Amino acid sequence: MEKHPENNEEYKGLKVNRGIDRPDTVSPYLKAKRVRKKGLSIGDYVEGIVSGNISVLSQAVTLVESVNPDHHAIAQEVIEKCLPYSGNSVRIGISGVPGAGKSTSIDSFGMHVLKQGGKLAVLAIDPSSERSKGSILGDKTRMEQLSNHPNSFIRPSPSAGSLGGVARKTRESIILCEAAGFDKIFVETVGVGQSEIAVHSMVDFFLLIQLAGTGDELQGIKRGIMEMADGIVINKADGDNIDKAKLAATQFKNALHLFPAPESGWTPQVLTYSGFYNLGIKEIWDMIDEYMVFVKQNGYFEHHRNQQSKYWMYETINGALRSNFYNNTIIKDMLADYEKSVLSGNVTSFVAAKALLDAYFGKMGK
Repeated sequence: MEKHPENNEEYKGLKVNRGIDRPDTVSPYLKAKRVRKKGLSIGDYVEGIVSGNISVLSQAVTLVESVNPDHHAIAQEVIEKCLPYSGNSVRIGISGVPGAGKSTSIDSFGMHVLKQGGKLAVLAIDPSSERSKGSILGDKTRMEQLSNHPNSFIRPSPSAGSLGGVARKTRESIILCEAAGFDKIFVETVGVGQSEIAVHSMVDFFLLIQLAGTGDELQGIKRGIMEMADGIVINKADGDNIDKAKLAATQFKNALHLFPAPESGWTPQVLTYSGFYNLGIKEIWDMIDEYMVFVKQNGYFEHHRNQQSKYWMYETINGALRSNFYNNTIIKDMLADYEKSVLSGNVTSFVAAKALLDAYFGKMGK
């Protein structure tokens, strides 16, 4: 190392200490061979889930949501072994227009349920960006009480562009949560739309949250959504908005009379409440309890779950065919060429699609 000129006699009173030799840029610890963490086996997953290990449950749900074919195969085996431990929960679908207060309401509903005992899992479907394909996954920030409760499990999942924003693997996640001992399952959707169709096919009770005082209360009434709802609740029924909420409830009740009776034989109820001030929460859960007793007595509960299982069998087939098509090596090579041809106007979209399907099914040239 060079000597410092400041230490010469001509610079009396000034002294610079000699520094250390320059160390190697690479840490010596990196030279040691990295030990890769061993992944959990299928038995480890099942044992951890059944014992109620939240960490293992979270990892299993991540496997279910993964698009990696290897992860998918493992997840299916885990789900199959967890099936005998599932089915013992009340599944509640919660939907409503954006801004209706779904997350805040779930926080209030959940705390009320947990006070009665048991465990609650919340599967919140978060909308994915059509541009970046990313999701904020910020629902837990609006469920402050549940986030800190030891008997709750909140899992925000990206919709990833699936039907109306409903995560394709939510049903499998429900099975895992039930196997982990959660006897209450909330499934929150991204908003009013086609997502309700998929959610309705995986829950026992479908709750629709509406608002009053936002203009025309009846503009939120869509026949398909109303017919699926087992209960309608008007949120933010507090302060100066109480009368408006009551008026909206009356309008919804009158509208329900125009629709045919539900297959369950249940007459949907319309209630008002305030999720922020915890007003009317008990009445909503009493309505759900009453519904569950009603459909179990008349046999509709078992019938509905059987219909759901059949629906998801076909949905799984459709999903597998779609995945297999796009992962086919021949199709992958052809897709880019046909896409260019469509964009340049040389072939129509329908001709390109038929050619790709013919190639996939081995009919090219026949």
